[in-house]
Amino acid sequence: MEEGRVYLGNLDVAAKRARDILLGKIKLEKVVDWANAFSLWPVHLTTSCCSTEFAATFGPRFDGEQFGALPWVGPRQTNLIVIEGTVTRKMACAVRVTWEQMPHPKFAIAMGACALDGGLFYNSYNVVRPWEVIPIDIYIPGCPPRPESVARAIVELQRRIRSRRVASSWIREGWRPDRDYVAPKEDYCSWQRTSSPVPL
Repeated sequence: MEEGRVYLGNLDVAAKRARDILLGKIKLEKVVDWANAFSLWPVHLTTSCCSTEFAATFGPRFDGEQFGALPWVGPRQTNLIVIEGTVTRKMACAVRVTWEQMPHPKFAIAMGACALDGGLFYNSYNVVRPWEVIPIDIYIPGCPPRPESVARAIVELQRRIRSRRVASSWIREGWRPDRDYVAPKEDYCSWQRTSSPVPL
């Protein structure tokens, strides 16, 4: 970069692509899939030590925003849920409620050995596997997985969205043809309804 100049890319190529889109040479479905792939807003469920690696992914060293993902605080404005670590029976209710509040199309990543198969707590009575509560798109192994693994999972999810045309088919047909709806086998929120004095 020369002193005092900033290069933003080839404007001729960008103008040609915009013209192709406006003239109908590029299908709108490809634009929808591209837009969804590069606007992933993850809400994260911090249940274990994997949250430090997730935070490091979006810190200044690894800069996860360069991949088109921006962590957000509220589930109603997000389209990606990252389950970081162990999911207990009580936490499974929070996972399911958060998943139901997210708008379509939505995606899920399970992060760490505890989210994959229980990790250190594999034989505990209160551990629930995340895929028993919500459908999972990408699994990240490790204890805890490095920030590079999280970034690779985001890139892989973007590739799947674009190659399988997940977002455009969901908008067009109103459902995800690549997976069935996951209904929990048991009611994980029953403890909340019986112990809470305030009606939910």
